[in-house]
Amino acid sequence: MTTPSRWTDLRRFTAARVGLGRAGQGLPTAAHLDFQEAHAQARDAVHSALDEDALEAAIAPLGLPVQRVASQAADRRAYLLRPDLGRRLRDADRAALPAAPGAFLFVVADGLCATGVQVQAPALLAAALPLLRRAGLVVAPVILASQARVALGDDIGEAMGVAMVAVLIGERPGLSATDSLGLYLTLAPQRGRTDAERNCISNIRPGGLGAAAAAEKLLWLTGAALRLGATGVALKDEQPATPLLGP
Repeated sequence: MTTPSRWTDLRRFTAARVGLGRAGQGLPTAAHLDFQEAHAQARDAVHSALDEDALEAAIAPLGLPVQRVASQAADRRAYLLRPDLGRRLRDADRAALPAAPGAFLFVVADGLCATGVQVQAPALLAAALPLLRRAGLVVAPVILASQARVALGDDIGEAMGVAMVAVLIGERPGLSATDSLGLYLTLAPQRGRTDAERNCISNIRPGGLGAAAAAEKLLWLTGAALRLGATGVALKDEQPATPLLGP
């Protein structure tokens, strides 16, 4: 009987590159080529674009109006070279935003990898909306933002007068995942907020944190933020732990 390799067993539970072996001072050829391929895929993913029509159609059954906006980055090259432009809303779009005083706002943004947003955002919205409504929160129209950085949600939220914004955005692609969604939650959004004033839920994807679990964590953080009057470093994630395995 063949004894299983410890590394082979471990690889069944993770997409991380573990136990690759070595050839002299370098990687074996197969592992090296696999790394090069993953690196190329990650570089390509940064240039992926949202199919906004398809995304809007996927969100439509949830019963929320959808409005599209864009940052001041004119194209992908400007977005990557000038992060500051991705944080600023186009003036024409700001003027056209609906007022939603005191509401909870979702901004769905392409970020650094649109692939994850396209796939994961509709599922997360579908899981989160019933929870938020059950908690008595009014949810504003969904805003689809292109060439967007996280802080664009502050500009949008301030213009709409919302109480809280959750930015669903494509995370920087890695060498084992190009479909990851991040969520950034900010209370009383306004231009000039820093990353220290928001809470992040990351790695939302089937191989990471599932949509249902992410929605539960969003609900908990939202309630805690409203009680505390703050998000960010002042708000610690103390959501009660759930068992990793079922009974």
